[in-house]
Amino acid sequence: MDLSDNQFSGNLPSNYFQSFMAMMDAQREKMKYMGEDYYQDSVVVTIKGFSIELVKIQTILTTIDLSKNNFEGEIPELIGKLKSLKGLNLSHNKLTGSIPPSLANLSNLEWLDLSSNELVGGIPQQLTGITSLEVFNLSKNRLVGPIPRGNQFETFDNSSYRENSGLCGFPLSKICNSSEAPQPSQAKNLEQKNEFDFWKVAAMGYACGLVFGISMGYVLLSKEMLVVMIRRRVGGERWNRVLRRFQG
Repeated sequence: MDLSDNQFSGNLPSNYFQSFMAMMDAQREKMKYMGEDYYQDSVVVTIKGFSIELVKIQTILTTIDLSKNNFEGEIPELIGKLKSLKGLNLSHNKLTGSIPPSLANLSNLEWLDLSSNELVGGIPQQLTGITSLEVFNLSKNRLVGPIPRGNQFETFDNSSYRENSGLCGFPLSKICNSSEAPQPSQAKNLEQKNEFDFWKVAAMGYACGLVFGISMGYVLLSKEMLVVMIRRRVGGERWNRVLRRFQG
C-alpha cells in the first residue's frame, strides 16, 4: 500500500490496520497478483530506500508506505500484528511518542524507516529479534539511550541513527556511561546471586571446619604439653613407676 507524498494529516488510522486481515497471516505460501489472468498493472514504491517499479502488484499487501505526509500521534501497536509485512515506511511525518516494542513481532520485515519524525525514548531491545531486517533508519528523531546490540543491529552503520543526539553506543562514537548501559536480565542476576550464595555457604563451612580443627589441635597439644611438664617435674624413673601403677 503506497500512500506516500500526499497531504494526509491526523493520527494514523488504527482501525484500517486492524482490517488488514491478510497481512496478519505470515504462513501464506503462494502469492497472487492483480490481473494476472487478463491484464497487468504496475506501481512505483520506495523499497529499502530506493524507488522501484513493481511490474506486478500482489493481491496480499506486504508493504506499507505512508511517508512524506503530515500524520501525527503515536505509532499504533496494532501494526505489530501484520506479520506478513515486508516493508514499513512511516518516515517524514510528525509522529510522536516511543517506538512500540510490538514491531518486533514483524518477523518477516526487511526494511523499516521511521526517520524524520519526532519519536522519543529508547530503541526497544526486542527489535534485535527481527533477523530478516536489512534496512533500518531511525535518523532525525529525538531518541535517547544505548543502541541495542545483536543480530542485524551489528550490521547497521551511523546513518541509521544520525541526528539523534541522545543515542550512544555502537556504531556511534559516543560512548554510553554506566547509568545508560543496558542492565543485565533478572535471570542473570538470579544466577549470579545463587552462585554468590553457594560460595558464601562453602566459605562458612570451610571456616567452621578450620576453627574446629584448630580447637581440637589445641586441646591435644595441651594434653601432650601437660604430660611433658609432669614428666620433667617428677623425673624419668618416678614417672615410669606412676605409669606402671596405673597400667597395673
